[in-house]
Amino acid sequence: MEKLVIIGNGPAGCTAAIYAARAGLEPIIFTGDVPGGLLTQTSAVENFPGFPDGINGFDLVNSMQTQAEKFGARIGYDEVIKVEFNTGNSCHRLTLDSDEIIETQALIIATGATPRYLNVPGEDRLKGNGVSACATCDGAFYKNVPVVVAGGGDSAMEEAIYLTRFASQVHLIHRRNELRASLIMAERARKNPKITFHLNAVIQEIQGKDQVEAVKIFHNDSETTETIPCNAVFAALGHEPCSKIFKAAGVETDAQGYIVLKNNTSHTNIPGVFAAGDCSDPHYRQAITSAGSGAKAAIDAEKYLSNANL
Repeated sequence: MEKLVIIGNGPAGCTAAIYAARAGLEPIIFTGDVPGGLLTQTSAVENFPGFPDGINGFDLVNSMQTQAEKFGARIGYDEVIKVEFNTGNSCHRLTLDSDEIIETQALIIATGATPRYLNVPGEDRLKGNGVSACATCDGAFYKNVPVVVAGGGDSAMEEAIYLTRFASQVHLIHRRNELRASLIMAERARKNPKITFHLNAVIQEIQGKDQVEAVKIFHNDSETTETIPCNAVFAALGHEPCSKIFKAAGVETDAQGYIVLKNNTSHTNIPGVFAAGDCSDPHYRQAITSAGSGAKAAIDAEKYLSNANL
């Protein structure tokens, strides 16, 4: 029987493990099929406090994990494929992809969220080298050069407007004739002289050898193609929180699948089950906010275990 299991070892999971291990809970972290989460795919992180010269995303997560292990956290490289809450003795039962069953008194869900990408040629190959899903994370790398934003919702307008602080020009490409964004966000973007709209157009290919150099787009109305030179492509197509198996087991989520937390804490609707990081955060999705929420989850879990008399 475990006291605390943490699912996910990105910034949220690792920070939760550091706090929990220092509290003597001896947590075990299951990394799943993407150890370290999305941050490990980022070549340079410049906005995490304490690293004025930036740090490689993989190195940052690896350091967090090493710190957690130093205080007694354990790492499991299995994937949790099934959960059952409040089984015998008010414990939670986890099934791993190895068929092993783990029982735990408390659980922190820190499984993150997956950005939606375009799934076009060149995209996977150039992720981290010009292809991004986070303008806040990577926009500052593209000063005085043209960039592309793919999407037509509010998040796409926000990303495009934010990128005008750095880029020489922002090309916003949307597959429909009309934007899905709210009227006020669309108007803000349209009034920005650095944003050029390409509506009813789709990106067919992202081009470049080692870095993004251009996108090839297809105009649906004229049935013609165009190549737009650019140094980065930002996918603003939304995120999908990794919460399906928890929702199926009874964890409350919102309409988009984000885990709902109670009263500005990390508590879910199920006693002894907590959430942290991008799986419960539809707004910020930053390494530092994920780390902070991981600390909250560990503190909440420690208090729960202290008061539950398990």
